[in-house]
Amino acid sequence: MPVPNSFEYAIVRVVPRVERGECINAGVLLHCAEHEYLGARIELDEARLLALAPDVDLDAVRRHLAAIPRICEGGRDAGPIGLLPRGERFSWLVATRSTMIQTSAVHVGLCDAPDVVLERLLDKLVRTPRPR
Repeated sequence: MPVPNSFEYAIVRVVPRVERGECINAGVLLHCAEHEYLGARIELDEARLLALAPDVDLDAVRRHLAAIPRICEGGRDAGPIGLLPRGERFSWLVATRSTMIQTSAVHVGLCDAPDVVLERLLDKLVRTPRPR
């Protein structure tokens, strides 16, 4: 049986009006050094965002959110940050900022399958709960 490894994760949030501090959870970042894994899943509920901020620039939000998985994958297509080592890319992505796209504090856990955990976190923290 595989030994669980530590991982770090943060919630990706859209804060349409930084001065108000209101946000919508839009995705999750997960880094697991032992598995050489850095991944992000973004699932923005645009209807919820528009209910919070009807005048938000959805195209700008989509562009900024789309950059996050590219940076996680790394490489030249992700710009200069994409060329950094995996752990440094994660640190850059979760750095505190006062912009429309922000991340939560970093949380930790144990896992043996980062993809599975990322999907569970997305269900728990981002997707709208379904009625039972």
